[in-house]
Formats: sequence, C-alpha cells, structure tokens
Amino acid sequence: QVQLVESGGGLVQAGDSLRLSCAASGRTFSSYSLGWFRQAPGKEREFVAAIGYPGGYTYYADSVKGRFTISRDNVKNTGYLQMNSLKPEDTAVYYCGAASGRTRYLLEIEGEYYSWGQGTQVTVSS
Repeated sequence: QVQLVESGGGLVQAGDSLRLSCAASGRTFSSYSLGWFRQAPGKEREFVAAIGYPGGYTYYADSVKGRFTISRDNVKNTGYLQMNSLKPEDTAVYYCGAASGRTRYLLEIEGEYYSWGQGTQVTVSS
C-alpha cells in the first residue's frame, strides 16, 4: 500500500514558477511509477506528467511540455513537478498517483493508478 501527500501549491501570477512535491510512504518508492494529474473546476481530471520506476523515462501532456519537469528522488521517497512559465489555464487541483505500469500508454490513464494523494491547489492569476 502507498500513501501519497502533495504539497507546494499556491497562488502565483502568470509567468511564475512553482514546485510541487509528492511525499510517499508504504511500499518501496522505487518500485512504482509516479504520475501527476490535475482537475480544474467543472472539468475531468487530466494527465499532466509521469515518470517510470525506478526512474528515467518521463512523459508529458502536450499542454505542459517544455514548461513542466517531473522528477523523483528515490532516497527521499519524494516526487516533484517543477512548473515554469505558469499560465492561468494551469489553474487546477494537482494530484500525484502511484501506478504499476511503465509505458506512456498506461501512465496517461487515470484508472491505472492505484493510489492518490489528497491534491494541492494551484491558482495562476493573469
């Protein structure tokens, strides 16, 4: 079993940066993939980025490619999402999840994740 806790969200202006963290406990951290999804008001949860286990392969949604960077520290049992050049359309609750899969096809699918954090709010003002 995996427990995930996100942090690092906040209110920023367009063009600013934020780094989200996903602290994990339970199952060996390096044995599962991590993904970040987000959900804006009135919209479905959507894939943002993922990183396979134990580390290396990364995948991004087209909307964040070149601006966001996903990473993981298997010693600190923490995943990160560095978000640069933020836009108002990035406003959402951001969730990290744990998944067994390692391919892009699987990691883009919300149903492939077996554990989620509680989410952290990111608000970008124009």
